Amino acid sequence: MATSTVEDYVKAIYLLQSESPTGEATVARIAATVGVTKGTVTAMVRKLRDTGLADAERYGGITLTDKGDALAIDMIRRHRLIEVFLVDILGLDWAEVHDEAERLEHAMSKKVLDRLDAFLGHPAEDPHGDPIPDRQGRLTEPSLTPLASLEAGESGTIGRVSDQDSQFLAFAAAHGLRPGNGFAVLTRSREADSMTVHATGHDPIGLSLGVAVRVLVNRT
Repeated sequence: MATSTVEDYVKAIYLLQSESPTGEATVARIAATVGVTKGTVTAMVRKLRDTGLADAERYGGITLTDKGDALAIDMIRRHRLIEVFLVDILGLDWAEVHDEAERLEHAMSKKVLDRLDAFLGHPAEDPHGDPIPDRQGRLTEPSLTPLASLEAGESGTIGRVSDQDSQFLAFAAAHGLRPGNGFAVLTRSREADSMTVHATGHDPIGLSLGVAVRVLVNRT
């Protein structure tokens, strides 16, 4: 049985792989994500390799094995279902549930997790728009576009907020940048590296393109 630390590493590697153009995670990125030194990561990667959860070449990238993928997807399912429960049932703010779910995801049995999934109505995504794997471990990533890539005059609906930082989530919520909400791009300036966005029911807000890339949308 995997420890909570192993589960955290495997989940982190899976998510970093999905973001990487090469499909690999690096020691430096894992260290930054988990919040430990590169030496600590190197020791853990060796353990993951020895237990058949990951593959790692000397000085190369790190990838999960099929066994590692299965564990990571299970942890992602746990995390995202718990977030739905905390927001929709307990009424917690979406900006504060990530850390709570991190603590709870390790303690829940598969039986309780399946009951929770059924109780919630088998949700397809969590409060931030992240897709939730089904009971068979199938994870379907929606086709979304970074808000930063849209031009003035384009519109759509918010699909996902990829940044889990609580301050950023609070900022996004305050300006209507939540999944399901409509929006329109009023202006865009490449020279100023910024855009003005009007989310339905909120005042227009100026965003740097570096911030806007963290909001994923469905174009209309």
